[in-house]
Amino acid sequence: MRTVGVEEEYLLVDDEGVPVAVAPEALALGGDPAPLGGIDELPDGSRDEAPAEDTPGGDLEAELKQQQLETSTPPCSDLDTLAAELREGRARAGRAAGRAGAHAVALATSPLPFDSSVTPDRRYRRMTALFGLTAREQLTCGCHVHVAVDSPDEGVLAIDRIGVWLPVLLALSTNSPFWHGQESHYASYRHQVWNRWPSSGPTQPFGTAAAYREAVDALVATGALLDEGMVYFDARLSARYPTVEIRVADVCLDLEDAVLVAALARALVETAVRDARRGEPAPDVRTELRRAASWRASRSGVRDELLSPATFRPVPAADAVAELVAHTRDALEEAGDLERVVARLDRVLSEGTGADTQRRWRAEGLEGLVEKAALRTLA
Repeated sequence: MRTVGVEEEYLLVDDEGVPVAVAPEALALGGDPAPLGGIDELPDGSRDEAPAEDTPGGDLEAELKQQQLETSTPPCSDLDTLAAELREGRARAGRAAGRAGAHAVALATSPLPFDSSVTPDRRYRRMTALFGLTAREQLTCGCHVHVAVDSPDEGVLAIDRIGVWLPVLLALSTNSPFWHGQESHYASYRHQVWNRWPSSGPTQPFGTAAAYREAVDALVATGALLDEGMVYFDARLSARYPTVEIRVADVCLDLEDAVLVAALARALVETAVRDARRGEPAPDVRTELRRAASWRASRSGVRDELLSPATFRPVPAADAVAELVAHTRDALEEAGDLERVVARLDRVLSEGTGADTQRRWRAEGLEGLVEKAALRTLA
């Protein structure tokens, strides 16, 4: 059974729902008691420096902005354990935020206008100096899923084959319809903001781990990135852990939606590796089409058409989701996840994603929306 772990980022907001720069205080005061588990070393017992964006299984973490916190689970084999770890991580973030006079909220963008401030870290200051407004406006919260692989080569086999399916994961996670007090008319405006970074988005197939390494080294050598930690591909090899890290999802308002995304991500990696072992080639789909599929998912979530991962032609969102389930069914069934995944998908397709929930709450005002989201985060 492949293990799976999840990183979640949260906004820190005051009682009026406005993001507040209290991450340093929250981290200093802490969110004890400790979570159920955690990783603080590599499988061989050694400890390495990791890029700031790659810390699964750790404690509460700082992020680029002082208005957010990150938590992460250890590797989990079953979804019940993963859900428990996510629940404890959210509770711990909530306790730490509360001690700093704030609330931790699982919203991928702030509904209310904000001014953000960079975390006082040398690397983050360099990012802000180099990327200007892109970095200054970058207050977004994602959900990153780590799926275990046996080797970098196996990881690249998976990365090359899962990319066409990732827009459907994005659609299922969408949770950022508002930006600076305005309706963005996107289900995931976080995706639009995130794609300003020069290394973000889908990739062409690499073929081998050596080719992946060459591509990453060449990208860093351009000077358009500070370091490898800024390789923001939709799916990448973890720089520290033996995992594929899938980075397309918004942080989910409902914890069970995060579990859903993780289950589908694990099934996609397992299916991809099996396909590769049978000699099936990676999908030959141009990057332009992959970007269009991601844009479509970001625009409408599950409330309109998506691009079919098989044909890249518009289909009802439910049909694209059904294609994803059919593609991963064997892996989901063998992991014992199929029934739970199908039940949750039915609910998401009928009731909508976090973006739809936020829009329903909008009638109570943006402040009321954030208040409800803070309660839902810890539910």
